[in-house]
Amino acid sequence: MRAALAAVVALTVAGVSGCGDDTAAPAPGGGTDRVTGTVTVFAAASLTESFTRLGERFEAAHPGTTVTVNFAGSSALANQINQGAPADVFAAAAPKNMATVTDAGNGDGSPTTFARNRLVIAVPKGNPQRIAALADLARPGVKVAVCAEQVPCGAAARKALDAAQVDLTPVTLEQDVRGALAKLRLGEVDAALVYRTDARAAAGDVDGVEFPESAGAVNDYPIVVLADAPNPAGARAFVALVLSAQGRTVLTDAGFQAP
Repeated sequence: MRAALAAVVALTVAGVSGCGDDTAAPAPGGGTDRVTGTVTVFAAASLTESFTRLGERFEAAHPGTTVTVNFAGSSALANQINQGAPADVFAAAAPKNMATVTDAGNGDGSPTTFARNRLVIAVPKGNPQRIAALADLARPGVKVAVCAEQVPCGAAARKALDAAQVDLTPVTLEQDVRGALAKLRLGEVDAALVYRTDARAAAGDVDGVEFPESAGAVNDYPIVVLADAPNPAGARAFVALVLSAQGRTVLTDAGFQAP
């Protein structure tokens, strides 16, 4: 009797223990990841307004989380990630800069293009120099700010200028689109080649002049969860928000084109 009772007790304990394990360890991919803590996003400077808004929405949807975004030129961000900077998500302004990260094995899965952007000529409100085309930027005395060619806005500018056969000597080469726009807003230049989204965000100070060559220099924006993300659940949830209908609305409101 004593041996039988011991066997029953042993089986009961084993059964309880097994049930506890099933509850505590859901199957991978079962959608039970809980989003907590800080989500660190490295994002192209041209995403400042959009990702700031999306970060606020993410925090509202996940109480107790914090979204920290490092905005800079995509090439600089890619180098920081490859040098070991801790981040959960990378959103670049061009596939080339994303490839710098994924080719080094630092992306978790394949990047997804979530938006597109094109250039405009940003000028002071009222367009005092009467700039109407890329060729006007090469007029004597017109000072222009352009992004450096290693960053996406600079590569797009070079492609558009070549298509228009305009030989332009800018007075400054900036490391991101925000730097080029800042030169204009400070009155240091007469015009700047920036993204449509940046000109729209600064509409109180600048006008955006469209030009046809920009259609051949559209930049795709890819996003990816990073392989060594400190907060992988948060990273996946943030990327899901960017790719959602809500994310699409925020981006198109800012002037981005759908992919």
